Amino acid sequence: MSMNNYVGIDLGTTNSAICSYDGSESRIWKSPEQNDVTPSAILIDRRGNKYLGKRAYDSAPWQHGNAALLFKRIMGTSTPVLLPAVNLIKTPEECSAEILKVLFGYLPEEIRNDPETGTVITVPAAFNQMAKDATMQAARMAGIGKIALMQEPVAAVMSVMRKRKADGIFLIYDLGGGTLDIAVAENIGGRVNLLAHGGVEMCGGRDFDRLLMNNIVQPWLLNNFDLPEDFSANPQFKTLSRAALWATERAKIELSAKEGAVVMLPEDEMRCRDLAGNDIYLEIPLKRQQLDELIAEKISESIDAARETLSKAGLTPNDLERIVFVGGPTNYKPLRDKVASQLGIPGSTDVNPMTAVAEGASLFAESIDWSSQVRSRKSTRGHISSGGKLALGFNYIARTPDLKAKIAVQLTGQVAPGTEFQIDSIDTGWTSGRLTIKHGATVDVTLAKTGENTFKVFVFDPVGGPMALQRTELS
Repeated sequence: MSMNNYVGIDLGTTNSAICSYDGSESRIWKSPEQNDVTPSAILIDRRGNKYLGKRAYDSAPWQHGNAALLFKRIMGTSTPVLLPAVNLIKTPEECSAEILKVLFGYLPEEIRNDPETGTVITVPAAFNQMAKDATMQAARMAGIGKIALMQEPVAAVMSVMRKRKADGIFLIYDLGGGTLDIAVAENIGGRVNLLAHGGVEMCGGRDFDRLLMNNIVQPWLLNNFDLPEDFSANPQFKTLSRAALWATERAKIELSAKEGAVVMLPEDEMRCRDLAGNDIYLEIPLKRQQLDELIAEKISESIDAARETLSKAGLTPNDLERIVFVGGPTNYKPLRDKVASQLGIPGSTDVNPMTAVAEGASLFAESIDWSSQVRSRKSTRGHISSGGKLALGFNYIARTPDLKAKIAVQLTGQVAPGTEFQIDSIDTGWTSGRLTIKHGATVDVTLAKTGENTFKVFVFDPVGGPMALQRTELS
């Protein structure tokens, strides 16, 4: 039985996503809140109740000692994850396993419980072997069956390849919550190779939030409430700082869709007072132009990092096909436009930056030979032979991103003159009609769909009688 369930998981520092692929269609499985991504966040309350994903993330500013966030950054190290409010110590692997379990739980039972399901989990290009081993360990702790790892930028390119069947070199600009990862990857006939990678350690969505906070939100709070100048560093106002940052991030995300937003948090949600005992609230209008000015320097830094990674690979912008944007902050069009125009490389609009990595991983899962211990790629060449006294075979490309494939006749002995063959598509009913058999004869077949296309081969003797073949199906 051929396995038709392939799963890709983007286990991210800030957000994670899961996608399945059945050989023709890919599908993102949404969180219970109907979001494409799930925050990589865990919260355990004093009664021992565990919350994962959005609910944990949204409660974390007010219950910081109960929450675990950003644990991907310490994967493969001996640094523990502390939850002091509930007196718990977890390993980064245990935390990642919790997130993997939640994501895997979104899948329908028949995919989840199928022992043949193959799952690919993505890791940053910069992950060392210890961090990779830790990711595998987390997947095993989550009870996920067949697992393989792949690099995030390669997955992103694979999801683009699905939309545009072009060979070429791509720049992956992956701007996440905490870091910017830049990679240069080449696609040749559906195989993607990483040529170089680089990036900026402290450049991500959280840095943008911090800039808004320091330059717009804090001055507004000091202006409107009785607060110490250094309230952001003052332990007494820790909750205020975290809640304000959380509200700032929400408004920033809104700017991806509109020209203006409001950093908004009413008194009853803020639950903080100033030195004079007044309830604190937030209501600060924010315009795209303000954000653009504040992040300009970080964006320039990211463009320099991209140029540096290109020169590492010995390439110039003219050698590149497209920029593939990945990560939440790249949903912001002014940022994409600036990066593309300054690098002089067109941006790709083929994929969703939030889910491209998970989707690419699910496509890659389909190309793995899951029966091999080393998880090697499936062979791209296929061959069927007649067996018996007919010394005849057919060679074909079994895996191709193209819309057409060639099937060639291989004749190692004699056949009676007038022997013919015919190839039919089981999927569409197309037929080649009867053709004379000779060594090297080829038939172009059209692939009706992505994924598996099945064809049947017939051979007829000189008087038109069907001849038996050992195997007649090509797929």
